[in-house]
Amino acid sequence: LQALYNSIKNEKLEWAVDEEEKKKSHSDGTDEKDNGSQTKAVSRIGNSNNPFLDIPHDPNAAVYKTGFLARKSHADMDGKKTPRGKRGWKTFYAVLKGTVLYLQKDEYKPEKALSEEDLKNAVSVHHALASKATDYEKKPNVLKLKTADWRVLLFQAQSQEEMQTWINKINCVAAVFSAPPFPAAIGSQKKFSRPLLPATTTKLSQDEQLKSHEAKLKQISTELAEHRSYPPDKKLKGKEVDDYKLKDHYLEFEKNRYEIYVGLLKEGVKELLSGGENDAPGLKKSHSSPSLNQESPVSAKVKRNVSERKDYRPETPSIKQKVT
Repeated sequence: LQALYNSIKNEKLEWAVDEEEKKKSHSDGTDEKDNGSQTKAVSRIGNSNNPFLDIPHDPNAAVYKTGFLARKSHADMDGKKTPRGKRGWKTFYAVLKGTVLYLQKDEYKPEKALSEEDLKNAVSVHHALASKATDYEKKPNVLKLKTADWRVLLFQAQSQEEMQTWINKINCVAAVFSAPPFPAAIGSQKKFSRPLLPATTTKLSQDEQLKSHEAKLKQISTELAEHRSYPPDKKLKGKEVDDYKLKDHYLEFEKNRYEIYVGLLKEGVKELLSGGENDAPGLKKSHSSPSLNQESPVSAKVKRNVSERKDYRPETPSIKQKVT
């Protein structure tokens, strides 16, 4: 074991890459040098040094929804409470482009390059779930977005219809393009750990994606039933009880997420992504499909209310959640 540890320490492991993709990337690089007229490659947003976790930034990705949104940070990574000074409402011009929700200061212009600040505010919606924030009553038309790394963001739309459209669009993009998750980390401790959710888009067809989501839903439903059939002993310590609640909360959330994904894929996401700005909450097929470029949103600046100094408690496994 010591020899294996020293070998890994001295020679760092490289991320696995298909040989065909590696050859293709090398050939594309040489072609770009020779011709200089190739399309821009997909860059990544983030500094985690992990190609599976950094947000893929594709300038040629399709735009599914645009409009003004006010954002409020509710919980940081892993559901940790956002510091008080970073929880204020800020208004952005939101652009759902590919699997990334860009939050810009100015209106979207396809020919204009994004600034570094715009890229920092970007949120990846892979494996994410958007829902109405029923437990937030300070402002109307607020939706809650829970990301793959368990960040929780609140967004206020200009109307109830806009809020529902944003929810439908985000969930559709996540259902169609989220790649299958990797297995969770394995260690000697019994502590629960979530699986790794890659930010890269899936290579499966829509039918294969539906089967993958259905298999994952069946697996998680079985795990949740087995998990709840063996509740922790009352004599156990606090950490073990918290770990049980964390796993229970995770499995319940994942079950709900995959149920929505499966329902969207069965309903027909192509119609919902191609148009239908007036998509109903029931996710029925829309008869009118206006172009996204024809939107004319009205700027609505949202100022922070002094009464919002009251803490809005984040999602934690030790508290019974109103919304999963």
